[in-house]
Amino acid sequence: MSSPTYELIYWPGIPGRGEFIRLVLEEAGVEYKDTAVVDPGAAAQNVAVQIDSSNTGDGNNPPPFAPPILRHGDLLISQTPNILLYLATRHGLAPKEDSPGFYHLNALALTVLDGLSNEAHDTHHPIAVSEYYEDQKEESKRRAADYIKNRIPKFLGYFERVIKGKKSGDGPWLYGGNLTYADLVLFQGIDGIKYAFPNAVGKLEASGKYANVFKLHQAVKDRPRIKEYLTSKRRQPFGLGLYRHYPELDSK
Repeated sequence: MSSPTYELIYWPGIPGRGEFIRLVLEEAGVEYKDTAVVDPGAAAQNVAVQIDSSNTGDGNNPPPFAPPILRHGDLLISQTPNILLYLATRHGLAPKEDSPGFYHLNALALTVLDGLSNEAHDTHHPIAVSEYYEDQKEESKRRAADYIKNRIPKFLGYFERVIKGKKSGDGPWLYGGNLTYADLVLFQGIDGIKYAFPNAVGKLEASGKYANVFKLHQAVKDRPRIKEYLTSKRRQPFGLGLYRHYPELDSK
C-alpha cells in the first residue's frame, strides 16, 4: 500500500517557516501538496480553520497552535523542528530515532532556527508581533544593529566551527560527511539573512571568516532537485514575512 501524500498547511504569499519543510520535501523527491502555491485562497482558509479558537482537534490529533502544519494520512503535526524530524528520518536525511546523530542534527537545526530564523524575525518585530513594523521602527533599528554586529557573526562562527570539526566529515556538510536536513535548514537561514541584510551579510561573506558556511550554502543551491525547485514557481519569493528587507535596518 502506498503512503498517503504529504500536505503542507501554511499561509500563502510568503515562504516563511514553511520553506524549511518544503526544502526537505523537495530534496527527498517525494510528492506533496502545497495549497499555498496552487490555491492561495483555500490555503488561507485551511490555516484559519486549524488555528481557530473553536478547534479542539479530533480523535487522533490535538489542535495545532500555528502553522506550519503537516498532514500525513490521519496524522496532523505542527512545529517546524518537529515536522523536520518526522520527514528527515523517513526519507534518509537524518538517522533513525535514538541514535546519537538524531539528537546531534536536531541540535544543529534548532540552533539555526533560533539564530537565523527567530532572531532574524525579531529584528523587525522586537516589541510585539501583533503591531506593524512602522509602530516599532526605532526599536527595530536598535535590535537589527545588535543582530548584525553580534548575533549573526556568533551563529556563523559556530557553524564554521561545526564544519571544521571532525564529526562533520569530508566535504561541505555539517555532519557525517553527507547532506542532512540540517544543511537544508542552514541553507534557508543563510538565504533569508542574505535577503534581509544584503550589505551586512555581504561584508561577512567577503571577510572570508565564514568561508565554509557560504560554501555549504552554495553546495545546497547546486543540488539538482534544489536547483530546479529554486527556479520554479513552487518557490515563493521573500517579502513581508519571516525575512524582510528594510534598507534602514541593514548596514551601509
